[in-house]
Amino acid sequence: MIHKNIVCPVCGAACDDIQVEIKNGKIEAKNVCKMGISRFNEITSPRRFKQPLLKFGGKLRPVSWDGALQIAADILFSAKRPLISIGSETSCEAHEVGLMIGEYLGAIVDTIGNGATVMGTQEAGKVGATEGQKKNRADLLVYWGTNPLESMPRQMSRYGVFPRGYWTKRGRFDRTIITVDPRKTLTAKASDLHVQLKPDSDYELISALLTLLHGKTPHHSIEKITGVPVSVMEEMLNMMKNCNFGTISVGVGLSSSPGKYRNIEIAMNLVKELNKYSKFTIGVIRSNCNAAGFNQVASYMYGYPFGLDFMRGHPRYNPGEFTTVDLLREKDVDAAFIICADLLSQVPPDCAAYLKEIPLICLDTIPCPTTSISDIVLPGVVDSMECEGTFYRLDDVPIYFEPFLDSPFKFTQSNEDTLKQLFEIIKGKQNQDSIYQDSIFPVTYIDDPKTQNCSSGSQISSVQ
Repeated sequence: MIHKNIVCPVCGAACDDIQVEIKNGKIEAKNVCKMGISRFNEITSPRRFKQPLLKFGGKLRPVSWDGALQIAADILFSAKRPLISIGSETSCEAHEVGLMIGEYLGAIVDTIGNGATVMGTQEAGKVGATEGQKKNRADLLVYWGTNPLESMPRQMSRYGVFPRGYWTKRGRFDRTIITVDPRKTLTAKASDLHVQLKPDSDYELISALLTLLHGKTPHHSIEKITGVPVSVMEEMLNMMKNCNFGTISVGVGLSSSPGKYRNIEIAMNLVKELNKYSKFTIGVIRSNCNAAGFNQVASYMYGYPFGLDFMRGHPRYNPGEFTTVDLLREKDVDAAFIICADLLSQVPPDCAAYLKEIPLICLDTIPCPTTSISDIVLPGVVDSMECEGTFYRLDDVPIYFEPFLDSPFKFTQSNEDTLKQLFEIIKGKQNQDSIYQDSIFPVTYIDDPKTQNCSSGSQISSVQ
């Protein structure tokens, strides 16, 4: 049987034209890139978590579903300042429940990625457009600090460079491509103009472009600082001023240099100035599928896009204080719940070291560095393949998805369902004594470690 119009849950493109065929228990996917194929293969991977795991004696051992949820709830309820880090590899519906758990516990709820972009947007405002508008209208595309030909291949083939749009009927022949990147990437080689600036000089280059746009000549030192001749800047600016519809797609390369969110802010100011000459927009190349989803859901529910602190009973927002890296670096949390994200691979070493010192709960589908140091691992359900929900595409357009498979677990139907079950247990702890004190290790198991599926009715036999 062939399933059509499946949404790919890998990158921000959220391609919704995937065709999936199941043959002899194997999944064959069409209209999908190599990253997507890898993700689809995770469904039948032998490495996939098939049951909850609890660390005992330094090793993760199978435990009952009810027992795992009970201990996870005890850890979070007993913590004075827990951290809930919600990743982008799950649905907006799961994000919503995770935020409600954080509000109930007085926890800190955050996500990793695109924080600088959001802050830059708050400072300057964004002249945006959907990917469909870019496909139909854009005759000039600027890729700044990103290499989509390798990191998001179908963005260029579906929306950016190659497709034929309503006003770009010849596809690539009707478009001009500019890449701004210190490296000679595949995207740079495929571009009409590669502006190869020095690393960490994005802010200075944009400032020089603004100076030229205002009819003045930048200081001659700008060539030494950026490594880009003024003549190349003028050539780039003329192409941007004389296009019919231009767009800048920025990646983490722009927000990772020293200016951080100020780089995004000045880039958005440049776009606003360019709109005096032509129609120009700016967008973000988001590396993960639902990276925009958490920001949208959190802003809708509480008014802040990330880094929410509920300790005082109401949401507070202060990047640099209530954000994940800063909390872990200052050792300001005493427990962590990581939802559908490999946090250990995304934070500095000192933060990763502290994660090993505190009780850690993880919800994920396959082993990763974060699950290796977790005290409890809850098996995840693959969104868009095994359950329904909503993703936000890289251009902030919501994409609803339906599954082509059922959940492989009897005890949960989705990550949202898992979080709802956990939330109910946490709320029930209000009038109970917590079994969690100083360690989760003194637990006796009744489940056979070789068992592939723990019964949802089985219980932990005793707590010493």
